[in-house]
Amino acid sequence: MSKQAKARRFTAAEAVAKVRTIRISPRKLNLVAQSIRGLKVQRALNELEFSSKRIAGDVRKALYSAISNAENNHNLDIDSLVVAEAFVGKNLVMKRFHARARGRASRVEKPFSEITIVVREVGEAA
Repeated sequence: MSKQAKARRFTAAEAVAKVRTIRISPRKLNLVAQSIRGLKVQRALNELEFSSKRIAGDVRKALYSAISNAENNHNLDIDSLVVAEAFVGKNLVMKRFHARARGRASRVEKPFSEITIVVREVGEAA
């Protein structure tokens, strides 16, 4: 006997892209994710294109991936897509040490984070 298949978390009109290891703190990444939540896809791409944040390029690639998933895997119309969700999570933390005065060392933490972007097709009535 095999296991029951899990039900899909997202509806048929949604597509997802997830980037798992982004070398930035989740707090900084969330500022960029917050700027695109709820926007139409083309507006969100423009927002990321002209953002002054370093990480905006990686988020833009993730958004392109979500758009491609919507088009190729779910046959959704890319002109009517909206960024439904963009949420950020913690990932691993690299621990490093800096030499300090008098033979001491202090710890430096370099956090990684992950972002999940969900795009949804909105109908003409909405």
